[in-house]
Amino acid sequence: MAAKAHLRNGRPVVIALSTNDGLSASAENIARLLNRKHFYFVPFGQDDPEKKPNSLQADFSLLGAAVEAALEGKQLQPILRR
Repeated sequence: MAAKAHLRNGRPVVIALSTNDGLSASAENIARLLNRKHFYFVPFGQDDPEKKPNSLQADFSLLGAAVEAALEGKQLQPILRR
């Protein structure tokens, strides 16, 4: 409901991924959100490529910077990190 209210008012929604299937079943939905207006992501990368090859994890140290960029209507770059 909070995300819906933000979108209705033209405010940014910031998403910080933490998923074990980001590069498999969830990849299509993540891609859709990457292309939508008012959705911004905390930069993310693979959590453990060897043991969890489909896992994605946001770099939570960049959360504040991602929120600041989103409030300016910008996506913090690069979005895909190591």
